[in-house]
Amino acid sequence: MGRRRKKGRPISGWLVLDKTYDLGSTEAVSKAKWLFQAQKAGHAGTLDPLATGVLPIAFGEATKTVPYIMDAEKCYRFTAQWGVATTTDDAEGEVIARSDQRPALKNIEAVLGRFIGEIDQVPPQFSAVKVGGERAYDIARDGEEVKLESRKISVHELTIVDTPSADETVFEAVTGKGAYVRALVRDMAHALGTEGHVTSLRRLAVGPFRAEDGVTLEALQALTLAEDRDAALTPITGALSHLPQASIDGPQADKLRRGQPAIIAPPVAKGVRGEAVGVIPTVLAVLYDEPVAICELDGLKLKPARVFNL
Repeated sequence: MGRRRKKGRPISGWLVLDKTYDLGSTEAVSKAKWLFQAQKAGHAGTLDPLATGVLPIAFGEATKTVPYIMDAEKCYRFTAQWGVATTTDDAEGEVIARSDQRPALKNIEAVLGRFIGEIDQVPPQFSAVKVGGERAYDIARDGEEVKLESRKISVHELTIVDTPSADETVFEAVTGKGAYVRALVRDMAHALGTEGHVTSLRRLAVGPFRAEDGVTLEALQALTLAEDRDAALTPITGALSHLPQASIDGPQADKLRRGQPAIIAPPVAKGVRGEAVGVIPTVLAVLYDEPVAICELDGLKLKPARVFNL
């Protein structure tokens, strides 16, 4: 029996989707996959339905680079409302606590340092964290209390952008993988002797992908030609711009595609210099600027880790 033919178009690349309000990440991926008639799609980092901004969606061979985007820094702009706590730590949940305390600007500035760097954070009850094989939000929606463990997360930057009123403060934060802005606001509120939740959240960047380069589903739907939609895609190399590149020739590319190591001549790779002793650099092998494989560079030997079938 012959191999079943995959449905859809074998397109590859990244869509920098500017997700709109009240749209779930899974729903957004499904709609984007349908619009592009793509054979395969996946996203890099869930974005809450009530949040807007950058939701990177990978098609085809670009899905092999999803882990590199998942691990990348993320930038958020968000509004904290003081005095009210909710079940979800955002405006979607039910009110569970109130406080008359409204923090002064100088007090907010004074606690920011406690939430920068590597910190301990308990994810929100309504989150995608798995507990016993189930998503925490599924357990919470059933009315059960979710026991979530504290974990280390990184907040690289946290700044105040605006103070529209005594009840609200607007922040920007640059975080590492696994950080929850909703939990950050909850914990800042408690440090300030009050309650708090997020009323608006926009993701401005994920790794190399920026909101100003994003496109909405509505804008894509307005395009009637497939080639016009395809023009909105970022090449696979766009997700790997942080990796040094090694230029190879055709025979070496064929070896990598077969999963075999390739030997390259110096100069070894653009951007590889001053590596720490004992650290094997990760590089992107390219043939005429087209990605061939993500490799470990051992001397002059490229060992393929992820091969692109383009």
